[in-house]
Amino acid sequence: MRYASITERLGHLGGDKWQLHNRARERVAAGDEIIELTIGEPDIATSPELVEHCVTALRKGRTRYSNGRGETNLVSALVDAYAPRLPGIGADNVLCFPGTQTALFATMLALVEEGDGVLTGDPCYATYEGVASAAGAHLQLVPLHMAHDFIMQPDDLRAALTSRSRVLLLNTPHNPTGAVLDRATLEALGQICIEHDLWIVCDEVYEALIFEGEFVSPLEIDALRERTVVVSSISKSHAATGFRSGWSIGPAAFSRRLLPISETMLFGNQPFIADMTEAALREPFDTAERLRESLGRRAQLVYDAVGEIAELSASLPRGGMFLMVDVSKTGMDGDTFARRLLEEYDVAVMPGAAFGPSASQLVRMALSVPDDVLLEAVARMAALSRAPAVEATRG
Repeated sequence: MRYASITERLGHLGGDKWQLHNRARERVAAGDEIIELTIGEPDIATSPELVEHCVTALRKGRTRYSNGRGETNLVSALVDAYAPRLPGIGADNVLCFPGTQTALFATMLALVEEGDGVLTGDPCYATYEGVASAAGAHLQLVPLHMAHDFIMQPDDLRAALTSRSRVLLLNTPHNPTGAVLDRATLEALGQICIEHDLWIVCDEVYEALIFEGEFVSPLEIDALRERTVVVSSISKSHAATGFRSGWSIGPAAFSRRLLPISETMLFGNQPFIADMTEAALREPFDTAERLRESLGRRAQLVYDAVGEIAELSASLPRGGMFLMVDVSKTGMDGDTFARRLLEEYDVAVMPGAAFGPSASQLVRMALSVPDDVLLEAVARMAALSRAPAVEATRG
C-alpha cells in the first residue's frame, strides 16, 4: 500500500524523541520507584475555581459546535489581553486552537512549504522539527551556546541564513534552556528578519514563568509587528496542560489566510473550554505566581548543588521549567548519561540530543518535583558522574 510522504518525513520525529521518558513510564507501571524529571508538567493542580468555570459551562450546555476563529467571548478576552502589545488589535488578529502545538502546526502550514527553511535555536523544543517537516520545510539550526546563556547571537543567525530561509522560530522563555530574550536581542534578530524578509514566529507559552527581569515579545517592537505571529496557551501559566487551549496572534492578513487551514483541521474548539480560558485571562489566579516562586527557587537550588560536583556544570535558567546540565567531563555524552542514570540510579532526565545536536553533551532536568526529590536526583547524578565508565546492563 502507498502512503503520503509526510509519514516518512515525520516517522522519526514523533514519540521517538521521548523513548527514555517512555521507558521510565514503563518502569513506573511495573512498580519501580523512579524520579521523573523528563517532561514539563506543573506539579500543582489546575485551580479548582478555574475548573469550576469549565464544569459550569458544561452544565449550561456549552457543548455545541463553535466556529473556526474561536468563541466570541474568548476572542474578545484575547484582544484585551494583547492590546498593550499590539495597538489596534481586533478579532481579525486572533485565532483559537487546542493548545500551542496545534497553533504552531497550523502556522507553519501557512508560512512554509517544500524546500523552505525554518531558522531556530539549537537546542530547541523537540516538536519543532516535526512542525517544519510536516509542511515540507526543514530546520536551519542556529547554535545556542551555554557561554552566552543560550541566547541566540545575531552573528550566528546570519551564518545560518540561506536563500530558502523563510521563518525565524523563537521560543522565550526557552525550552529546554530557560533562556529569556531581552528587547535589544529581539531588535537585533528582528533587524535581520527585516533585511531578509523573514517571518518571526514566537512561542511564548512560558511567558508567565520568568524568574528575573521582564518578558518582552516581538509584538512590542513596532518594526516587527507586521511580520510576527505569537502562539501561546494556558497550559503552563494556569497548570492546565490537559485542557488544550491555545491561540495565535498575528497580522490580520496572516490570520485571514490561516483561518481556512484551521477550519479544515478543526472547525472550532470546545465552547466550554473557551469559557474556562476566558476566565483564566480575565480573572486573577495565583497559579503562575506560585509556579514562578517554586520553579525559580528550585532552579537556584539545583544550580548550586550541581556546582558542587566537579564533573558536572549547569546553566542557571531565567524562566521556564527546566535546567540544562553539561555532563561532558564525565566522559559520557548526554544520551549515555541519561540512560545509565535511569537504569542504574532510577532517575529519568531527557538526553540533550533530543533537542538538537549542539546539546549532545547535555541533559535536561525538569524542575517540577519537590526540592528534596530534586536534591536526591542531583546526588544520584553525582554518583553516576564518578562511576566507572561501563554501559548499563539492567533491562
